[in-house]
Amino acid sequence: MKLPSTKMAAVLIMLLLVIAIIPVGIAMEWDGHTEAEIPAWELKWETAGINGIEEAAAWPAGEWSFIQASGARPLPPPGTASAWLRLSLPPAGANPAILIDKVYGDSLKAFIDNRLIYDSDGDVEYSGNKVLIPLPAQDSAKQLYLWNAGSKEFGIEGEVRVGSYNKLLSFYVKQDLVDLVLGAAMIFMAGALLVCLLFLKPEFFYSGFYLILVIISFGVLLITYSPFLPLIISGGERLRGICFDLALFTLMPAFTLYFEQLFGPGKRGLTTRVRNFQLTYSLFCAGALILNAVLSFRLDALYSFLTINVTGTLMIAQFMYLLYLALSYARRGNTDAIVFSGGFTVFAVVSLSELLHYFLSTERYHLYWWKWGMVVFVISLIVILGRRFAGSHEKAVEYSRELEKFNNDLQRSEKMEIISELAASVAHEVRNPLQVTRGFLQILGERSGNKEKEYLQMAVEELDRASVIITDFLTFAKPGMDTVDVFEVSGELKHVAGILVPLANLQGGSIELRLQKDLQVTGSPAKFKQAFINLIKNSIESLQEEGLIVVTAWRSGESIIVSVKDNGEGMRVSELARLGEPYYSNKTKGTGLGLMVTFRIIEAMDGSIEFNSRKGEGTEVMITLPAFADN
Repeated sequence: MKLPSTKMAAVLIMLLLVIAIIPVGIAMEWDGHTEAEIPAWELKWETAGINGIEEAAAWPAGEWSFIQASGARPLPPPGTASAWLRLSLPPAGANPAILIDKVYGDSLKAFIDNRLIYDSDGDVEYSGNKVLIPLPAQDSAKQLYLWNAGSKEFGIEGEVRVGSYNKLLSFYVKQDLVDLVLGAAMIFMAGALLVCLLFLKPEFFYSGFYLILVIISFGVLLITYSPFLPLIISGGERLRGICFDLALFTLMPAFTLYFEQLFGPGKRGLTTRVRNFQLTYSLFCAGALILNAVLSFRLDALYSFLTINVTGTLMIAQFMYLLYLALSYARRGNTDAIVFSGGFTVFAVVSLSELLHYFLSTERYHLYWWKWGMVVFVISLIVILGRRFAGSHEKAVEYSRELEKFNNDLQRSEKMEIISELAASVAHEVRNPLQVTRGFLQILGERSGNKEKEYLQMAVEELDRASVIITDFLTFAKPGMDTVDVFEVSGELKHVAGILVPLANLQGGSIELRLQKDLQVTGSPAKFKQAFINLIKNSIESLQEEGLIVVTAWRSGESIIVSVKDNGEGMRVSELARLGEPYYSNKTKGTGLGLMVTFRIIEAMDGSIEFNSRKGEGTEVMITLPAFADN
């Protein structure tokens, strides 16, 4: 199986790109860290106005709530818009920093000794993002005050680490940057695939185009969901949310469309109906998005319900339905379904495992590995498309070979038809004069001297040889079975061997028979024997010292197979290719008519003949005939 070079190159580049990214991303995920962790901190809600750091530092210890880092983030009381958090910093070396795993809200400020050391200045809208705050070296082992506010939610949760700024920065960048890299790689793959699709036929273009939509949707979801994106693009949270939603709305129908292109509309067209429903729902959600934007996002609550609760439920149902169908097709031996099920199962198992871990950890686990399951799934989709390309190319090559064989058979048939007509005409016109001439020569031989008799006998022998050639011409011109009967193959082959054993012995060879019993075929026994006499004579003439001809006959299914194998001179590939052509022979005085007659007889019996030979090693002829069906 071989893909066209341009398509093969494109597919390999995309696959190698993804495979090259995977170990890098895994190394990022597993990058160890030994920084000190802060196990707990203190919290005080701010309910009346905004207090400065001086007031916060003066609050007595009894007004602060103790919060464990391993616990869930406490929800703010009604009417609360900000909070103060107090953390005791452990001793740190040179160039220290603090890394907070998840921060929520619109604003974050940090103070040490009533000095402001960090201010987000409202540029970042935190939604579970990491925050890295450099610390002055002289402020190690002191208390850090954080002021956090937000219009919807605020607070911190997860791990809080204190250590070297460089090490924390490396961890801070690596853990979420891989999402952007993978998302960009997905979009790049989709673009490369789109360029390849422009040169394909429409039936391949559409299935490939739906796959491109799936890959682009996954890429956009990865990029817009990444916590790292808000750190390099200030603001734009609303725009990122819109891009995320549009990718989700595209993914649902595109994924089902691609599945439908691969495996059909499903039983009673259910897959097509699911696709139509998803397309309608996605358009409805896109309309709701536009309406919400026109109304200055005053329908956020309703829109969130549609895009989170309803869409999430529909996606789970969609994936379960498609996975069920894929497994059903895979059980029937569909290779594409097996590949799809394998990739989708990896994606589903990894995602489900992480979701279970996430919920069991009271929503404190950060989802990492789902994206690698998604990469495996996307690769499986690309493999399926590549198999379709390869299958199409292989079919085209097969059709080309069949067409070439058909043309060769047609040309051979036309040649044989012309030669048959010519042979029949010549044979009828020449046979009678030859017989008359032979009679006169015999009369002259009776009245001539010894010397003249010798010459006349030679002339009669040549006339007899000419008569045999004319008989071959007639058989070739009219190979049909004059008398059709059911006969035993083994008996006829034994008779042929009995006739030709003396000739084989004269050549220093022998004939060995390995014949099964009860091998019956339909045809003319006389012409059957004529065909095998020609074949075995050719083998005898090719023998050298200690030559051996093995004739084997057996039944295989609904066919009778006869093999004539010798250890004679053998033939070259160029000679094998010309066997059966009119007047071609590799013998000095041969006409090629004997083998042509054999071909015609076997064809008339609805059989086939095949030659295998190597120069210096011998030749094997395999004749396949339909077995007699005794109803």
